[in-house]
Amino acid sequence: MKAFTYERARSVEAAVKAAASVQSARFIAGGTNLLDLMKLQIETPAHLIDVNHLGLDKIEPTQEGGLRIGALVRNTDLAADQRVRRDYAVLSRALVAGASGQLRNKATTGGNLLQRTRCPYFYDTRMPCNKRRPGSGCGAMQGMSRSLAIVGVSDACIAQNPSDMAVALRLLDAQVETMAQGGAKRTIPLADFHRLPGDTPQVDNALQPGEMILSVTLPKPIGGIHVYRKVRDRASYAFALVSVAAVFGQNGQARFAFGGVAPKPWRTDGADAAASQGAKAVAEAALAGARTTPHNDFKKALLRQTLASLYRQQEAQA
Repeated sequence: MKAFTYERARSVEAAVKAAASVQSARFIAGGTNLLDLMKLQIETPAHLIDVNHLGLDKIEPTQEGGLRIGALVRNTDLAADQRVRRDYAVLSRALVAGASGQLRNKATTGGNLLQRTRCPYFYDTRMPCNKRRPGSGCGAMQGMSRSLAIVGVSDACIAQNPSDMAVALRLLDAQVETMAQGGAKRTIPLADFHRLPGDTPQVDNALQPGEMILSVTLPKPIGGIHVYRKVRDRASYAFALVSVAAVFGQNGQARFAFGGVAPKPWRTDGADAAASQGAKAVAEAALAGARTTPHNDFKKALLRQTLASLYRQQEAQA
């Protein structure tokens, strides 16, 4: 780990100002991903700004009937909140499916959105990786790519987004509230927050340098049966090969978001529109334009089978 300086921010404004004034500064809260990246020298911030004491750890109702989740709300607390469990059950289930209890106790809402890919070539500094070192190439293209993305990829990168929480938030049409230098605030739909790799895979999200996540807002609850199904190599402490967040409504209507298959939480209008036609149609719509490798082509069948199991479950409960 390379040497860095550290400060504890006393206000949101002070944190944003410090981030803007020091090149390669980073905010730190739980640090469950950032510290690992620093140990491997994948991330080498010159300055860390501790934001744990800024009061952004509340879950509050909004005037529109939704919830505002502070950026520093821990994953454990968010999953256990009675309002979340009652009205946004898919979010609670996604959170509990992620990581381990110890990590959920430390990990924050904002940090979860900002976690970086778990592509093995991103983590191996001996290997080429356009996300880690732009222009060096993508070792995964001709290497081991079993866990990596099959939709939304580019010639530069096939890394996947690892977040369970973000998949549920995408399903719920969440929005991200931020503050930048000078106190400028903006609201970013989660659909636009994470970026596809294109020609700039090193850019993971829509934040500008020094911009800080303040909260995530959820709209009014949507009725129906909330489901989160995660398929992984082992029963716990593993990232998704495929995951499906879904809300099943009446008359065959449903909405879906997918994890493990794309560089961002994946949702398509076509998949929702195909809900009444069954699991196969939903999978085909979700995976339209898929680009696979010999190692991860199985994910197409795995997604179809996962959706089919969800449909059978809903039919049995009807």
